[in-house]
Amino acid sequence: QVQLVQSGGGLVQAGGSLRLSCTASGRTFSYYSMAWFRQAPGKQREFVAASIWTGDTHYADNVKGRFTVARDNARNTGHLQMNTLKPEDTALYYCALSVVTNYTRPSYASRTGLYAYWGQGTQVTVSS
Repeated sequence: QVQLVQSGGGLVQAGGSLRLSCTASGRTFSYYSMAWFRQAPGKQREFVAASIWTGDTHYADNVKGRFTVARDNARNTGHLQMNTLKPEDTALYYCALSVVTNYTRPSYASRTGLYAYWGQGTQVTVSS
């Protein structure tokens, strides 16, 4: 079985930075996509960023330029570096892993249906 374990959340003041990590265990994959989603109280889950199987990355418009995704395949770990955090970034952040490879358009990675494996979630709180 595949499990995703997240770490790196916390409380930070606006303008600060956090780095989230997501480590997969159980097996490794030659091709995979790892994405980050977030859900704030009372709001729908929304796509944040992804590192897709083609090697491309994709970001939601409201985080582009502030957030960066990276992956360390040797450690089966993905990272979400979040800079210049804003209070509206406050949410429970989830990582997700997909082994679907029948697409090449990076924006397609925002579809939740692609992801079979999900992390437990990590709270990110950004204060004013």
